[in-house]
Amino acid sequence: MAKQFLRIHDTSFASRPALDIGKYTSYNYSDMTWAPYGPHWRQARKIYLSEVFSENKLESFKHIHIEEEHNFHSRLHSFLENQLFYENIYFVIISHLFVEWCDQYWGLDTWLSFLDLQGYVKKMKDLYKKLDKFHNYVIDDHLDRRKADKDHFVPKDVVDVLLQLAEDPNLEVKLTRDCIKGLFQNLLVGGTDTSATTVEWTIHELIKQPRIIQKAKEELDRVIGRNRWVEENDFSQLPYIEAIIKESFRLHPLATFLAPHYAIEDCNVAGYDISKGTTILINTWSIGRDPNSWSEPEKFLPERFLGKEIDILGSNFALLPFGSGRRSQTGCPIEPGPWDLQSPGLGFRTR
Repeated sequence: MAKQFLRIHDTSFASRPALDIGKYTSYNYSDMTWAPYGPHWRQARKIYLSEVFSENKLESFKHIHIEEEHNFHSRLHSFLENQLFYENIYFVIISHLFVEWCDQYWGLDTWLSFLDLQGYVKKMKDLYKKLDKFHNYVIDDHLDRRKADKDHFVPKDVVDVLLQLAEDPNLEVKLTRDCIKGLFQNLLVGGTDTSATTVEWTIHELIKQPRIIQKAKEELDRVIGRNRWVEENDFSQLPYIEAIIKESFRLHPLATFLAPHYAIEDCNVAGYDISKGTTILINTWSIGRDPNSWSEPEKFLPERFLGKEIDILGSNFALLPFGSGRRSQTGCPIEPGPWDLQSPGLGFRTR
């Protein structure tokens, strides 16, 4: 059924409902995640694909990414020399999984939402104030640097690029300050919270099954050795670690539901009449545990992916960690990368 909504009738369900979360935490739907389908969303997607996720842009920042990964691993390993820390990391992970973010960020609307019975709107407003203060600081800092450099200014990051685009008179939709905040907030959330959550769940599963850690270590020792870090180019030679990553996405997707879809026209889906204005929720957690698609779906078994070409980017509707169709996660072609590098360094190198 997910295929019906996300591919066959993709155009009819390409928008987002006007939920409080988009109003209060995404600058009144000025970002890309919660923006309704239309000119602003299409322009934002084009900016992401050409200015953030293009091959040239990613390559230009690769050296920074590698340096930060190595620094992170070195600091973490200094902690892991303490065996007590390693033995108790399991409990730390479980106690912190998604608690604060879910509580403050993912409150869903109901027909009684105007009463704010659970206090979600108040929490979202408080969160907005904290985020907005940070975003204003970042933008002002970039504007000051740009003013100081004057004619010698060269864009160094996505905020510089967005500020530069905001002055382009040829844009179909003008980029306001709130639009800029919303767009780089999407990148911050997508590049930190989602990756961190996936790493936590992966470690949670690995600690319970030492045999998987041992097999991963053996693969790393055989392919990489012990004298260098894992790099992106190595992953084609690490099928077992790739299988671990995919199994983690299957059993513990980034969110229980994909971001909601919204019908922009009346539509008939698989014999059912869907009215314009209907909100559609895709339960990717249940899809990944469907016994009709997966044997022993409740078990963490990376071996199920060995020797099989199972796509995670939206073409296989039994595994949808990033969604599918035009409202799928824009950065999904590179999303596994950041924590791909973290996983081998985090768990498998610990002795």
